[in-house]
Amino acid sequence: MVPPLGTPGAASWDVRQVPALALAFMGDAVWSAYARDHVLCQGIRRPGELHRAATRYVSADAQARAVEWLMPRLTADEQDALRRGRNAKPGHAHRGGDVLTYRHATAFETLLGYLYGSGRWDRLDELCRSVLAFLDDEGGAGDV
Repeated sequence: MVPPLGTPGAASWDVRQVPALALAFMGDAVWSAYARDHVLCQGIRRPGELHRAATRYVSADAQARAVEWLMPRLTADEQDALRRGRNAKPGHAHRGGDVLTYRHATAFETLLGYLYGSGRWDRLDELCRSVLAFLDDEGGAGDV
């Protein structure tokens, strides 16, 4: 398990009161840590290769595919967190890519931020590892 980015249970913010985009901000950091750990475990060591390999998991396209795969596997509360992220209005246009892909990627990050902020470490770890396996097995982490 990737260690929590802070002390377990020490989150000082109430996830119900935190805006979806702030949860996505945290979820982005969590997912990046998981992706980086994953590529290191694959034996990749050269910086350029590490970056390219991790980018395949953290891309908006990969995260959007993860959302579609995850939806039927989520609890009602987790689906609500996902919807909050998908419906959030970022206030800026995304560079490249389509808006729907970007919204699904934001939803994925919001879900991870929600789980992190809720202190649900085991569920966070379970979902992240499942998504990494999905992206590997289904070819979802294709070349960028």
